[in-house]
Amino acid sequence: MVTLADVARHAGVSASTVSYVLSGKRSISAATRERIQRSIEQLGYRPHAGARALASSRTNILALMMPLRTDIYVPVLMEIAMAVTTTARAHGYDVLLLTGEEGPEAIRRVEGSALADAIIVTDVELDDPRLPYLKAAERPAVLIGLPADTSGLSCVDLDFEAAGALCVDHLATLGHRQIAVLGEPPAVYARGTGYAERTLRGLRTAAAEHTVGLLHRPTDGGHAAVAATVTRVFEERPATTALVVQNEAAIEPLLTVLRRDGRAVPEDVSVFAVCAGQAAAQASVPLTSIGVPAQEMGRRAVERLFAHLRAQEPPGTVLLAPEVDDRGSTGPAPTAAPAR
Repeated sequence: MVTLADVARHAGVSASTVSYVLSGKRSISAATRERIQRSIEQLGYRPHAGARALASSRTNILALMMPLRTDIYVPVLMEIAMAVTTTARAHGYDVLLLTGEEGPEAIRRVEGSALADAIIVTDVELDDPRLPYLKAAERPAVLIGLPADTSGLSCVDLDFEAAGALCVDHLATLGHRQIAVLGEPPAVYARGTGYAERTLRGLRTAAAEHTVGLLHRPTDGGHAAVAATVTRVFEERPATTALVVQNEAAIEPLLTVLRRDGRAVPEDVSVFAVCAGQAAAQASVPLTSIGVPAQEMGRRAVERLFAHLRAQEPPGTVLLAPEVDDRGSTGPAPTAAPAR
């Protein structure tokens, strides 16, 4: 392994001079700096992360807090992680992935050590227990998600409330008067997860404005759970002509149940999804949807972090506007809901 001393000998300077060039703490002549840089490149020297942190007070590492739970759709998280990693690398940074459900303890660990220069937080709850620690931390942080109180925080997310309203606007325009929502698993709502609660708020607000009946039923993603939920929906609201699904794991079971029951999409029932675009596009019936722009969210979060590290941008919220991808799974409401 090439060391700093090796670089110094190759360049014909002292080790301290090499250290000053790396840290930028002292002015070194252009000729000497260029000679040291050539030696670094020729020898393939890479500063040790710990030594680099001591020299510059920077680790060139971002911490990405991404709890991996059984009730979340992992592909979306992986898209976010890939976008965060590639954007960070473009800035010369690496990413430390924290996947445990440690909550505030993980923030204390990052804050109390030289693990990372800044933090990106996902799976944000409305009353997230991590928020007081993030606000008190010296290291900048960006949330991919929106809590109830965003004061003093930087957040990036899809405008899920607008997405929920857009679903109802789209369906109401097609003449649907009774809409049912197959939501995320019950545990997601029990945690007060921001995106799910905000989508529901948008759905309910728009339904009231359009005088549309709205029934919300959380569901696990397995076939039996979805079948039971769909049966219950049509028993409670037989006039239902449109379904909104915000649960990637429930999409295929839902379409299977509708086929089993002889309900054609969209002739008998329209289906609109709020989910990863790939999940909607690759379903057995391609679904009209509002996609979750995971890559854009990850990229924007990193760019905001670097703006904070350079003290160029105050805290604030960036909400990405929802867009409808019409794949033909929604259509005019039938004159009467089919009897089953």
